[in-house]
Parts: sequence; C-alpha cells; structure tokens
Amino acid sequence: MTFRHCVAVDLGASSGRVMLARYNSDTRALSLREIHRFVNCLQKQEGKETWDIDRLEAEIRTGLNKVCEEGIRIDSIGIDTWGVDYVLLDDRGERVGLPVAYRDGRTDGVMARAVEQLGKAEIYGRSGIQFLPFNTLYQLRALAEQQPELVEMVAHALLIPDYLSYRLTGNLNWEYTNATTTQLVNINTDNWDERLLAWTGVPRTWFGTPTHPGNVVGHWICPEGNAIPVVAVASHDTASAVIAAPLADQDAAYLSSGTWSLMGFESKTPYTSEQALAANITNEGGAEGRYRVLKNIMGLWLLQRVLKEQNVSDLPQLIADTAKLSACRSLINPNDDRFINPAHMSAEIQAACLETGQPVPSSAAELARCIFDSLALLYADVLEELSALRGRPFTRLHIVGGGCQNQLLNQLCADACGITVVAGPVEASTLGNIGIQLMTLDELTSVDDFRTVVTDNYRMTPFTPNPCHEIARYRAQFQQTRLTKELCA
Repeated sequence: MTFRHCVAVDLGASSGRVMLARYNSDTRALSLREIHRFVNCLQKQEGKETWDIDRLEAEIRTGLNKVCEEGIRIDSIGIDTWGVDYVLLDDRGERVGLPVAYRDGRTDGVMARAVEQLGKAEIYGRSGIQFLPFNTLYQLRALAEQQPELVEMVAHALLIPDYLSYRLTGNLNWEYTNATTTQLVNINTDNWDERLLAWTGVPRTWFGTPTHPGNVVGHWICPEGNAIPVVAVASHDTASAVIAAPLADQDAAYLSSGTWSLMGFESKTPYTSEQALAANITNEGGAEGRYRVLKNIMGLWLLQRVLKEQNVSDLPQLIADTAKLSACRSLINPNDDRFINPAHMSAEIQAACLETGQPVPSSAAELARCIFDSLALLYADVLEELSALRGRPFTRLHIVGGGCQNQLLNQLCADACGITVVAGPVEASTLGNIGIQLMTLDELTSVDDFRTVVTDNYRMTPFTPNPCHEIARYRAQFQQTRLTKELCA
C-alpha cells in the first residue's frame, strides 16, 4: 500500500490555510486535514490598501513546519491564491515597494483611459479577459504613472503565488492560469502580449514565459534537510476549484463561491465574439488547455463586510433568521463598482436601496436577505448569458467552495436559475491544488481522472428548483417584463 502526502497552501482574500492531503494509491482514497489556518485581510500602509505578504509567508512556513513536526514526509507542495496582484523584486531578489491589493483605489479611471487609447475590442481580442478596474493591466499603468521612481528599481514582477513559491525555492516562475487573470496574456500565443505590456509603461523584461500547471518550480528544504518539490499547480484559486468541480458533461456549469463568485463553464476554445465582449465574459486559463469561460460576481464579500460591521458571529443563526423574511423586498446589483471596497458596506447597500425607491434594510438579517436574493438573481442572469453564448442551456450547476455550505443561498440559486444545483466539495480550491500535485507525481492521469476521485470521496448535496418560490416567480415576472419591452421596442 502506497501513500502520498501532499500539502496545499490555499490563500483567499479573507483567510488562508495549510492543508495536508493523504492519498492511497491502491484504493484511490483521498482525505484532507487542516494543519494551520490564519486570517488574511487588507491593511493600510502609506495610504494604500496592501497585503501583509511577510506575515502570509510566515504563516505558510508555520504550517509546513507543523507537518514536518508530525514526522510526515511531504511528497510535494503547491500554492494557490487570488489573481491579478503582484510583488516587485529588484535584481537581487529583494522586494521593491508595497504589495498593493486590487481593492486599492489607485486604478480609479485607468481602465477607462485604456479603453479610450487602445480600444475595447482591441484589448479583448488580444487578451480575451473581462474588463475589471483592478486588472493587473491597469495596476501596472497606475504604478508607472504614480510611482515612476520604483520602476527603475525593478527587475521582476511575480504574481502572489509565484512570489511565495520563489520565497520557498529561490526560483522564479510565472504560472499560466494566474497569469491570464492579468489581462496581459495574449489569448492566441499563451505568452505576454507585447502591445498591452507596452501600454502599461513597464519593461517586458519583468516577466518570464508563462508555464502551464504541473512543473516543479524548485525545492523547499524542510527542517530535517529533505528537499521537497514545490509544484506550480493551477495557482489561481478558481482554476484549482474548477479542477475539483465534478463536471459530468458539457452541459454542466460551475459556480465557485467564496469572497468572489465565479460562474462559468469549461471549453477547449475561447469565446471572444462581440456577444462575449458585450457580456464581459472572460476566458481565463485552465489545466490541460481548457479555458475557464466565466464571469466574476462580487460574491460573499458583501456578506463578509456586513457581518463584521454588524458584529455578527453566529452565521448559521443569521441565515436561519434571514430565511424567515420575504424574498426580493430589496435588491441591489452586487457587481456595481460601489461595492468593491466602500467605507461601510451596510451603509452602501442601504444607500443603493434608498436611491432606487426600495425598502431600506436595517437589521443584519434584512441586509443578508438583500444580499442573498440579489446574488441568486444575478447568478440566474449570468447563467442565461453563458447559455446564450454557447447556444444551448445548462442542465446542472455545480457550486463549489466555502460558499456552498450556505444551504439557503444554494436553494435560492436553484429556484432563480430553474435548474438542479449540486453543492460540494467545500474545499474545492485545495482539492484542485492537490489534484495537480498528484498528476505531477504520476499518481493520476488527467483532470477527469481526478474528478472521479473527488466524486468517489466527497459527498455532494443536490438542490431541486422550486418554481413556486417567491424568487422564482420574481425571476419569471422579470423575464416576461423584459421580453414585453423588447417586443414593443
């Protein structure tokens, strides 16, 4: 009997964890155990929203050391994080400047200037990536314009997971799935786009050739002196989550639910038509040459901020209280830029409701109800856009990630979308991270092979749509109203 022990470092915008996977090569049994969990949050430095990257590195090392202290021989390590953000290094490998976070306001107005100067169709045709005001394309332009003195000091720019791998191994790497989130990778060549990079004002030499998931970046020397391979997994957390989503056929969509919600489907070819551009659909890189055709949705970031502001610590009780309230009383557009990083999320939601003549939610439960209903309806809108893009409907939606534990939101999603929702696995990004490691160790043959392992080892919970629920009736009425307006136009 052969066991493999792989460690997944999974960092999100609000928390991080070091997870140990144990895989039995004979029975294909896979289990996860949390070794170390820690908080990740924005911090203000020199007037900017930044990440405490040194503390994150220290927490990762603490988790790795805890595994070693148990006497476990680690076979490999992989790191996945959020996208778009980066760390700058000089020619000695020392950090330059601050690790500024995507929610910082330095990119305000930059995307609009890019569209004006380069053309929206040109940017999209080159990158295939959705327009978000904090994409790395706009972050680098803001850096070059606002801090030109730093540009002269920089030799390399590494995205967050590549930087952390560098800190463990001393080797540079630019992993493909995360690189595509920058809006700087050419969709036809899988390499950096020269024109888009030139527009940023930073040198092309900052970036090495992107590598696809599955290569060994280098080795971490553990306290016992063993050299442990550090694998470049699908290092964008959503790319890892999709690898673990048990997509049974081509008519299954996924929703990676966490701080962000990301809804999409897998495709061997990108979608870059005028229709895709109009819907702001993105074509991010995935494993095995598969594109993640998806759309970003603001997600549970809104709830996380409200919980903190309202001093709510018992989330299950809040969800239970929320379920008792009437649906669709107050609604917002979760993807409105006003919700990216407001000074006070609760007040921003209330202001949006007031401005549109709706009842203003006051209690924590009312705010949560507004968020859940708004997200579910937006999920339905996006699913409809994705169905229209590919020319046929979806029959199932797989919700993975931490957000899939919210049974109320799962049911609302099923009711609004009108299709069966399957929730699980919860630890999708961690599992996808482990999946690439096991493939790199020659224990598994492909993503589809790994999805069989996930299905066999983890319970999935189905949610059947209820066409009589308030949110389903609201959705149907909205669609009929919109159709009538289109026919009468």
